[in-house]
Amino acid sequence: MKPVQTALQKWMRENENFKETYARVKQEVVNDPEIKEFLSLHPELTQKEIDKNLIKLYEYKSQTKQCTACKSFDSCVNMLQGYSPILHVENNEIHLSYEKCHSRLDYEKQKKQQKLIQSLYMPKEIMEATIADIDSNPERSNAVRELLSFVERAKNGVPQKGIYFYGPFGVGKTYFLGALANKLKEFNVSSTLIYMPEFVREIKASMKDDSFNDKVEFFKKADVLMLDDIGAEMQSAWFRDEILGSILQYRMMERLPVFFTSNYSLDQLEKHLATTRGGVELVKAGRIIERMKQVCKEVEIKGENRRN
Repeated sequence: MKPVQTALQKWMRENENFKETYARVKQEVVNDPEIKEFLSLHPELTQKEIDKNLIKLYEYKSQTKQCTACKSFDSCVNMLQGYSPILHVENNEIHLSYEKCHSRLDYEKQKKQQKLIQSLYMPKEIMEATIADIDSNPERSNAVRELLSFVERAKNGVPQKGIYFYGPFGVGKTYFLGALANKLKEFNVSSTLIYMPEFVREIKASMKDDSFNDKVEFFKKADVLMLDDIGAEMQSAWFRDEILGSILQYRMMERLPVFFTSNYSLDQLEKHLATTRGGVELVKAGRIIERMKQVCKEVEIKGENRRN
């Protein structure tokens, strides 16, 4: 690395005891076990070449290799955080390069996985949910089985159908979605979590800033779409038919799964969706429910209210 080598050269030039320091550093370098081994593997290297690249050899010596002196990526002691030095010979010349260490690779993997979950208005608790922390009491065992079944099938590709989790307030329906999203990222499957009342407001607001089409397309094409608390929002016939209906139609045709949570069963939700300011529209609401049945499976979650 040129900046590192330039700094070392500058230090050596400015040091009053240059010759003495140079001799000591050279002795330390050539006696270093790793460098001695490297030089023994390359007998073709001349003394002139070794002397010319003393700074490179010193730089190599001063760096930790493959996390031997680091407990984590954040505690890396190397000049280039998360990079480990490598010495190699090309055309009888010594070269020094760097490669990512194990800690940096793990760090980058985690950062990439974090980006696989996109959410609108989801609390931190949900974003950090894990399947292991789901309480699998008898009342929730069926919902847990369905969740684990989806995860198992997702290892070989995203299944075509999601799950419609419904049940009373506070039984952990949203937590199921967060736990699933975190599990799916291990398979590099992205999830988009949306709190429905805020989603409705987001779409309406986007009509004022020309982002409407982009946002609808984004929700249509998400790998796994999760709509939390459907039925809680004050929904217009326009949103039901033009937005929700359009998204579900696309995902149904493309065989992309959708997950929902709701306090309503699908039959109850149909009645809720049918009631608008313009009257009761059972046919249009029924059309939405039929599309939902194509992209998800209805599963009840029972249990006590955990928010109390």
